[in-house]
Amino acid sequence: MTVGPAVGGRFIIEPSDPMSTCIPEDFTSEQRLIAESAEQFIDTELVPRDAEIEALNYELTVSLMRTAGQQGFLAADIPEAYGGLGLDKVSTTLLAETLARTSSFALSVGAHTGIGTLPIVFFGTKEQKEKYLPKLATGEWIAAYCLTEPSSGSDALSAKSTARLSEDGKHYILNGSKIFITNAGFADLFIVYAKIDGDKFTAFIIERDMEGFSVGPEEHKMGIKGSSTCPLFFEDVHVPVENVLGEIGKGHLIAFNILNIGRFKLGAACLGTCKEAIELAAAYSNVRKQFNEPLSSYPLIAGKLADMNMLTYVTESIVYRTAGWMDDKLSSSITDGSDVEAGRQAAKAIGEYAMECSIVKVFASEALDAVSDEAVQIHGGYGFIKEYKVERIYRDSRINRIFEGTNEINRLLIPGTLIKKAMKGELPLLEKIEGLQASLLEPQQPPVLDAPLALEGYRIEQAKKLFLMLGGSAVQRYGTKLEKEQEILEVLANMMIVIYAMESAYLRAKKRIALKLDQDDKSLAALMTKVYVQEAMEQLESDARQTIVRMEAGDMQRMQLSIVKKLMKATLTDVITLKRQIAAKVIGSEHYTV
Repeated sequence: MTVGPAVGGRFIIEPSDPMSTCIPEDFTSEQRLIAESAEQFIDTELVPRDAEIEALNYELTVSLMRTAGQQGFLAADIPEAYGGLGLDKVSTTLLAETLARTSSFALSVGAHTGIGTLPIVFFGTKEQKEKYLPKLATGEWIAAYCLTEPSSGSDALSAKSTARLSEDGKHYILNGSKIFITNAGFADLFIVYAKIDGDKFTAFIIERDMEGFSVGPEEHKMGIKGSSTCPLFFEDVHVPVENVLGEIGKGHLIAFNILNIGRFKLGAACLGTCKEAIELAAAYSNVRKQFNEPLSSYPLIAGKLADMNMLTYVTESIVYRTAGWMDDKLSSSITDGSDVEAGRQAAKAIGEYAMECSIVKVFASEALDAVSDEAVQIHGGYGFIKEYKVERIYRDSRINRIFEGTNEINRLLIPGTLIKKAMKGELPLLEKIEGLQASLLEPQQPPVLDAPLALEGYRIEQAKKLFLMLGGSAVQRYGTKLEKEQEILEVLANMMIVIYAMESAYLRAKKRIALKLDQDDKSLAALMTKVYVQEAMEQLESDARQTIVRMEAGDMQRMQLSIVKKLMKATLTDVITLKRQIAAKVIGSEHYTV
């Protein structure tokens, strides 16, 4: 079992302890109070103004963000020394999840508190923190993050914006442009990336009133219509040298570390929206009648609600498992020292889980797409009508697979990062692969499956063996050319995503039983875990076979396919019966249920 703060990626090579896994059932009374306060703010301040917010009323959005700041919702990640609350990551994750119900407003807040503010929290000098963080904590100033350019999206380091030092050495003169910048229409502070002398990728803090800086017109978007999205233009903008953020030429360290937390927080927001979509769909299915019966009485509709609830349960499990790891790492990594050094240590601690952040982002965004799609389907024609909120949820959800690095890029990053950690000696991945290869050819002993969820635990460990076998084969087969085999990398990424998801759901269900929150493996959490593991293993087996056929031929192909068959051999779960039981709980409660 893992002891102490987990190492990023280690889940793929060893089991984890359920009792050391963070689950929502562990929330403290203080953390629950934060969520309740946010819900009250939503109900009193935001719901009555929803239509105005969605119409992109700059003045109203800024006013409401300042109200949110007065109540502490913008200060959660800012250290107390600079006017913030300095909350733990589980608390800030719960806050992000709760605020997600406010749609576009949640995006404005998320861009401000996350990718807009955290670069200064993690990498700012003491003077920069003293100047800007108190204003950002209250909402007096609104922040934006500016990385994407017309010719550089996923390939962020190919940015064309440039900066050069002025003759008097007091300013950097910035030229270029950015696109798709959230909060651009009303932000006061912008974290901007440019290349000094055309090659030193560097971050700058730019204020709105700097001469030569201008904001273009609003983009007309498919969704998130209540958030501001504009291009930015820089024409000989004189940025004081003291506004360089971090080290010259090391802007990539800021960009990538901030994207890690941005991806994770995006996953938390997707989780919150999944829960809202379930509420809307379940309630509608109970009141809408066809053939004199409520929609919820029909198994095909009930099955959709079961799938929606199960995906949300798994999403919730991976989100808070990851948040717990971050808190453990932060508490063990931050040492006494300068405030600046503490910020960089915090960024490094979170960066340990870059893979897991990508996994959360990909899984949660695709879970929300599936949940919102089924919510619209349950509403039928009404789901296509603007009057019903599921229509907006469906449109708004689409951007999440593009935000913070596309899901395709994140899928390439997941196995790529794992291999890099192994090559650096941070993970004994290669040793595990070597030890496994011989054992796979030996006869397997029948597993002992006499404990709750023992079958699921066994199957998860078999899935890890399958991943190691395929990953080892891919590295041996292609070597440094593996990066060109993107289809294989995608399969390896999908396997890591699914294994992390299965295990997170399993650990949570096991911990609930250990804590006596559930009596046995017939609880709802256990049922959802059983169904998800069964369906995920079927997909893993299919992907593995396809990949082996691509990589191998002849006797080697036949041998590896036989190993897949042996690893996947297990008693099958009756998912139809279990889904009916899950659906009954959701239909009865009319909300997300565990």
